[in-house]
Amino acid sequence: MSRTYCIKTYGCQMNSHESEKLSGILSSRGYDETDNIDIADIVLLNTCCIRESAETHILGNLGIIKKAKEKRPSMIVGVCGCMTQQNGAAEKLKKRCPFIDIIFGTHNLHMLSEYLDSAEKGKKVIDIWDSEGQIEEGLPIKRIGKISALVNIMYGCDNFCSYCIVPYVRGRERSRNPQNIISDVKNLIDGGYREITLLGQNVNSYSCDGVDFAELLNRLSDLEGNYWIKFLTSHPKDLSEKVISTIAQKEHLAHFIHLPIQSGSDRILQLMNRKYSAKEYLDKIEMVKSYLPDVGLSCDIMVGFPTETEEDFLQTLDVVEKVGYSNLYSFIYSQRKGTPADKMTQVPIEIKKERIDRLIKKQFVIANKIAEDSIGKIYTVLCDGKESDKFIGKTGSDKKVAFTGSNARLGEFTRVRITEAHNSKLIGIEVQ
Repeated sequence: MSRTYCIKTYGCQMNSHESEKLSGILSSRGYDETDNIDIADIVLLNTCCIRESAETHILGNLGIIKKAKEKRPSMIVGVCGCMTQQNGAAEKLKKRCPFIDIIFGTHNLHMLSEYLDSAEKGKKVIDIWDSEGQIEEGLPIKRIGKISALVNIMYGCDNFCSYCIVPYVRGRERSRNPQNIISDVKNLIDGGYREITLLGQNVNSYSCDGVDFAELLNRLSDLEGNYWIKFLTSHPKDLSEKVISTIAQKEHLAHFIHLPIQSGSDRILQLMNRKYSAKEYLDKIEMVKSYLPDVGLSCDIMVGFPTETEEDFLQTLDVVEKVGYSNLYSFIYSQRKGTPADKMTQVPIEIKKERIDRLIKKQFVIANKIAEDSIGKIYTVLCDGKESDKFIGKTGSDKKVAFTGSNARLGEFTRVRITEAHNSKLIGIEVQ
């Protein structure tokens, strides 16, 4: 009977890709993947701590895993990722959940195999590295899908936004060697992947061996094949005209930009330590639109940051109205110990909930209008799924489309004319 593993992943795309590496390590040891913790020989939780709700969810799942381990004491339980990297978190977790066998952080994922060797001998492992060390290349990766793939280009963050725990758990910025990135992307293209997303806490800060982000995009887009490249995520203060002009010139670079503003209030932006004003942000948006008139724009917005007033919030709504985002990822501010914002005057939860409801309603109207304006237009769509009698795909500007067609194939590009818009959902038909 084969040995099995189960990985539960929380948080961002960075965590998702790191779970692919954890899965690769376990597969290389002869383990098979399962979704069922009740039969798994190894259960790993790759954690997030960006918001308190994530940690609460993780602790709740650990309670379920504890019951599974009581029935099967030989099960190895491991917890890793951002939550464990917080100062003192590993020791607290050990005390609260003594049944955990392995606890490690964000900087030593590549050590999993060695930790398993110890756990299989009955030894408990807690290993949290305080420094980042060098970037480990060549780890085995078991990809989740066969159409879209994630590729890290850098790690860490130097921005220290006042609400964010990331620099403390992910470390300072380190960029991968461009040749290693190019090799990874080429292998993916040759393997049939059609959508490749470059990952970094702030991809605009990429810099290695004299290659900046714009030049990296330029080199990647010169690779032969049928694909497009997207990236996450961008910090507004560092998004350059050079990057946008490169996207405009290269067919393999998708016309989609995720550019978080977080707040439309200059006062709040200053308290957040975001290092730009609302006007500077809007100027960047206008620059992007001048090069990419068909661009799809998405954004993160935080509601209820400490001391946020009604006037501050109205300024955020004004920015949302002016930009016209295709997608908006809105969330309520969550206190994070160890960050400057944690000590600021907090906004009552009732006000936060009322404001985010207004923001969601406004974005609903904007997204519907964008969808209606798409009727009659023809887009290149990457087909990545099927539901009932319709194919499902996305455009280069990240619009989601359901369409009918006789020649469409999963994992391939096709041209689709938009015929209907149901709220923000686009419906279309394949065209030759």
